[in-house]
Amino acid sequence: MSLHVRWLGRVPYREALAVQQALFDHGREQHLLLLEHPHVFTHGPRADLDLNVRVSPESVGAELVRIKRGGDVTYHGPGQLVGYPIMRVADLMVYVRTMEQAIVTALVDEGVPDPRGRSGDGRDFIGVWTAERKIASIGVHRSREVTTHGFAVNVDNDLQPFEWVVPCGLPDVRMTSVTRELGTGGHLPCFRKRMAFRFAEAFERRQRLMSAARLERALAGAPAPA
Repeated sequence: MSLHVRWLGRVPYREALAVQQALFDHGREQHLLLLEHPHVFTHGPRADLDLNVRVSPESVGAELVRIKRGGDVTYHGPGQLVGYPIMRVADLMVYVRTMEQAIVTALVDEGVPDPRGRSGDGRDFIGVWTAERKIASIGVHRSREVTTHGFAVNVDNDLQPFEWVVPCGLPDVRMTSVTRELGTGGHLPCFRKRMAFRFAEAFERRQRLMSAARLERALAGAPAPA
């Protein structure tokens, strides 16, 4: 089965949400959208905003957007690789754990030391960690067995905005990035290719790069040409 992969560049959060919804509505194929966002804080329906948002988003030039995914408050911004898989999934926990492993493998490829799909202190939190530092977050939504939302890997992004929230509702979490772990920047262009390859591999899909024209057809619900 094919996985149609498209790099969208830097996309405002609500626009990316609309793209996901259109692919979900017309979903004949499996997709992985890769992109960056301008500064934005997002939260699931059960997030405690009074406790977990420490600043007014407007004061730091960010949006605050309520969405359907699981999880609490998180931050997205330039230099962070965000992935939105729109896929048919039977077992949600197997899906999440497979996604974690794909991220771990891509980080190993990049040279990040000892990434793992749980925190360094042994607690079984969803996401990817290196030692006690969190480097990737996962939050998904599934309806009619099709997923939206997905993962965010801190690659070359500024980590300061994570101080303005309680990331994922974990008050003692320390965030890190590929840049911080390796001591050099400029990783995003290569890492997104590694991530797409490892994601497709983990889910036993054949990666197919999606052209802008094909994406437009998919958004419109039109069948792809033979």
